[in-house]
Amino acid sequence: MSALAGVRVVELASERIAFAGKLLADMGADVILVEPPGGDPARGYPPFLDDTPGPDRSLWWWHYHTSKRGVVIDLESAEGRARFKALMAETDVLLESEPAGRLARLGLDYDDLRQVRGDLIFVSMTPFGRGSRNDDAPVTDLTILAGAGPAWSCGYDDHALPPVRGGGGQGFHTACHFAALSALTALLYRASSGEGQFIDVSMHGASNVTTEAASYSWLVARQTVQRQTGRHAAAVPTQGTQMLCKDGRWVNTGVPPRSPAEFGYILGWLRELGLEEGFPDAIFLEIGAAMPKPITYDLIGVDAEATAIFSAGREALALIAENVSAYDYFIGFQRRGIAVGVIYSPEEAFEDEHFRARGFQTAVTHEDLGRSFRYPGAPYQLPASPWRISRRAPKLGEHDRDILG
Repeated sequence: MSALAGVRVVELASERIAFAGKLLADMGADVILVEPPGGDPARGYPPFLDDTPGPDRSLWWWHYHTSKRGVVIDLESAEGRARFKALMAETDVLLESEPAGRLARLGLDYDDLRQVRGDLIFVSMTPFGRGSRNDDAPVTDLTILAGAGPAWSCGYDDHALPPVRGGGGQGFHTACHFAALSALTALLYRASSGEGQFIDVSMHGASNVTTEAASYSWLVARQTVQRQTGRHAAAVPTQGTQMLCKDGRWVNTGVPPRSPAEFGYILGWLRELGLEEGFPDAIFLEIGAAMPKPITYDLIGVDAEATAIFSAGREALALIAENVSAYDYFIGFQRRGIAVGVIYSPEEAFEDEHFRARGFQTAVTHEDLGRSFRYPGAPYQLPASPWRISRRAPKLGEHDRDILG
């Protein structure tokens, strides 16, 4: 049985909150997407199937609305509002990201709907939180990431280049994770208390608290972190981690080797490649491999031997990179227990054998097209909670008769 079987969620269609509904739908909730007459504008978002625009051909729409059912309700009409309230009487969770004041104007806000269903969980996701002085400010995924801080922390060592926005709708996604997790927490609480809740999710706040040390560095120490290529932003610059491989592609080496086992693995690979003799500092790798415990960061730059061993490890990583392809570098170190990653495009990551072996590619049948398509699968793996895409995204008003009668 799915983890959320028996839970009904109503989602008022909006590109901002679509991912929250998808997370719950793919975990088994009965998510009903409510669209206005004519459909949600996101139905026309590119890219399109076979690069041909048209109804039900938006790949964006396909991805964000898997496992949902869809109905059309005109909330601006009295009849539509009555139908919506009837639907809410049988609903556990409402997801909405409507313009400020719209639901109150329509008589469909939390105080109105809890008269229909007293234990309703009402999740409101707005740019800056309900009641903010910026309630009416227009926002996009880009402005959320820029204003909340993540964009400041992303980019390159060369600060003549502008900051980099995280791709793939990360501002909206981050807030949607908070919305979905809050709804799940409220469902657990309701199971023991019988009480519903109003949940106020700020998109700005959600992104701001996921800036790692950036916000706290300023709040606590009044330090401003600086973006760095391929590594965490920091108030004090750290050592580079990206290395160029023999085939002209880059890898990210992540946390530098510090343990005896890691130095041993690096030395062993140098020997396999016939590079040890041309690397004078190999002796320090031998010393590092024989250490009783890992090198701690406080010793680097203070203890001469620890510094030499640490530096030899970094230089050996670069030397190996010069002599193998990026993919061989990635696989070779992964097999030796050292975490590195080849820098992929999204398309390359999707096709990587590791992702395929973990079942990340998921086949979804479009019976209307007589075809099956490969979708991105679960963003997590939970051992006791089944996950699956149960159906393609709904066509406009596809389930009106089933749900609304």
